[in-house]
Amino acid sequence: MTTTIQENGNQVLAFFSGRLDTAAAVQTAEEVKPLLEAANKEIILDCTELEYISSSGLRIFLSIRKEAAAHGSKVIVRNINADIRQVFMMTGFVSLFVIE
Repeated sequence: MTTTIQENGNQVLAFFSGRLDTAAAVQTAEEVKPLLEAANKEIILDCTELEYISSSGLRIFLSIRKEAAAHGSKVIVRNINADIRQVFMMTGFVSLFVIE
C-alpha cells in the first residue's frame, strides 16, 4: 500500500495504491497526516489504483472527512472501483462523500 500526497493551490490530492487493509492502515494513517493538517483546503482522495478497503481504511477516510468538515471543507473521492463502491454503498459512505 502506498499513499502519495500533492498540494495544488486550494486542493490537496492523495493517491492510494494497493490494498488498504488492516495491516496497511497504521502506516497509511501516518501518511495521511498532511491531509488532516490541510483540512481547510479541498481534499481529493484518488482511488484509481486502490484495490481494496477494509473497515480500518474506511475509518481513515472518515477521520479525513471529519477534520475537513470541521474546517468547512469537503472531501471528494475519485475513481473507486466497483467493489469499493459496493462497500461505500453498504456502509452509507456514499452519502458522506462527494463521489466522482
